[in-house]
Amino acid sequence: MFESRPRIVLSFLVLVYLSSVPLPVESQCKKGCDLALGSFYVWRGSNLTLISQMFSTSIPDIVAYNNKVNIPNQDSVIAGTRINIPFSCDCLDNDVLGHSFPYKVKPRDTYGLIARNYSDVTTVDLLKRFNSYPENNIPDNVNLSVVVNCYCGNSDVSKDYGLFVTYPLRAEENLTYVASTANVSANIIRRYNPEANFSSGKGIIFIPGKDKNGNFPPLPTSTGMSGGAIAGISIGAIGVVLLLAALVYVGYYRKKAKKGLQLSSEDHLRQSGHGPEGSTSVKAADSGRKGDGGLSGITVDKSVEFTYEELATATNDFSIANKIGQGGFGAVYYAELRGEKAAIKKMDMKATREFLAELKVLTNVHHLNLVRLIGYCVEGSLFLVYEYVENGHIGQHLRGTGRDPLPWSKRVQIALDSARGLEYIHEHTVPVYIHRDIKTANILIDKNFHAKVADFGLTKLTEVGRSYLRRRLVGTFGYMPPEYTLSPKVDVYAFGVVLYELISAKEAIVKPNGSVTESKGLVALFEEVLNQPDPDEDLQKLVDPRLGDDYPLDSVRKMAQLAKACTQKNPLIRPSMRSIVVALMTLSSSTEDWDVGSFYKNEGLINLVSGRW
Repeated sequence: MFESRPRIVLSFLVLVYLSSVPLPVESQCKKGCDLALGSFYVWRGSNLTLISQMFSTSIPDIVAYNNKVNIPNQDSVIAGTRINIPFSCDCLDNDVLGHSFPYKVKPRDTYGLIARNYSDVTTVDLLKRFNSYPENNIPDNVNLSVVVNCYCGNSDVSKDYGLFVTYPLRAEENLTYVASTANVSANIIRRYNPEANFSSGKGIIFIPGKDKNGNFPPLPTSTGMSGGAIAGISIGAIGVVLLLAALVYVGYYRKKAKKGLQLSSEDHLRQSGHGPEGSTSVKAADSGRKGDGGLSGITVDKSVEFTYEELATATNDFSIANKIGQGGFGAVYYAELRGEKAAIKKMDMKATREFLAELKVLTNVHHLNLVRLIGYCVEGSLFLVYEYVENGHIGQHLRGTGRDPLPWSKRVQIALDSARGLEYIHEHTVPVYIHRDIKTANILIDKNFHAKVADFGLTKLTEVGRSYLRRRLVGTFGYMPPEYTLSPKVDVYAFGVVLYELISAKEAIVKPNGSVTESKGLVALFEEVLNQPDPDEDLQKLVDPRLGDDYPLDSVRKMAQLAKACTQKNPLIRPSMRSIVVALMTLSSSTEDWDVGSFYKNEGLINLVSGRW
């Protein structure tokens, strides 16, 4: 026993270390810069109003960075004029310097046509990389992410230039022309773009740009240590600490083995987290905060380390008879372990990141409406052991056969429970967590029909008040928001889709009139109805038919309006999970004078102005 246990722990520590080392593709940038410029050729029929919408910036800001361009007014710019568009240059998930602009697809749009609409400041390859739709078969009216690359400078080339223009070359433009246009030497342009083919007359390069005053701003001073050096030192330190921890652990247990010491069953239970000293009471990081809802003291259970043999025995060698589910990162099996019903997720070693994400979140947070992690195992595969939640997930109750329809009151309760779980990870942990894969399949129902949020494999942590951009879309199609910003509002959008599902029992993506080729998002389906002056008649047609007439239409309408608020295209005007919990509590209590429309209109405006949403 003592010879095998250190090997298990050592493998786990190595696993943690390897997961902390960023992949080469993620080391291309550590941070962005506050400002970059995009060079945009005005095409016939466009104007500053349209361009400002395309690039999500104001007309005065565009004018300010084009003080030498003849712009009589916002609706009069000569076709073919090259203007500069200001935007922030972000590090997209440690991978690419760029900025993501939202674009709503029009009929017959292709990635090539969209790139031309943006005067080639973006490329087809970028559009394909950051969007999941087929190149020549993009659904109408969906929102795409138009990513424009940017650049923040290089002190090894020059410290005199700290603002750069993303410049798409044209057929008539060569190195001499660009250098003359930028008013810098050809050598500087070449050194900033060592791989550019200036004779081809196509492609994107980066050239020094001028600020609002017409000057070249210098490169901002840094601490003198590069991001790569800092990352290297951090990773090296992590490696040393983990290696020392592993060696100490192995040495300790070998010493105990030599002395012939054995753990008693009572000691084993205590160390595993089931004995009287097996849990640690900790105080929440936000204790004392006003309005914390009684969360000042929580209990975090220690995770038990199981052996492979124990898990295999409990699942009859992971037999099909014990299999109760299949997720994106592994199969789930029913088991009884140490007198407790459990669900075991068996994950491939390739899912290291997802395994560690769940382990990190669920060993640090504990809430009634979050599924509880019992333990783990890292022998052969990666295993996570959870509490067993008896009644499956929401989708099985809404769309599964052989089950009674969920009464409306239970649907409201399930919505409230899952909102409370999300509110906890968004607002009562430091740092806060973003789930990123909220959907009906990840909201489990216990025997009393209370909900628990599950599957934290895609969870990201962030700092309060900050948001980040993603390198690629993650999550489940139909639940992903139109924007590319990674913030808690990603979960809010997905939760709004879940609310629509609770009302209609339809899937997030529906096939209108049984069509095989056409599909439509549930959000768009509801919005068409809710945008009507009097939506009640058509709203009733969207309600789950299994409910019959056994539901209060007023309550359904209010939940639908709340879902609409959650799925607003602009993430800034979506409510916080705390506001959603308040709304659902009021809805659950069946207060007749509560109106979610006015709640969203008035409270939403107040919170937006005060910066709380």
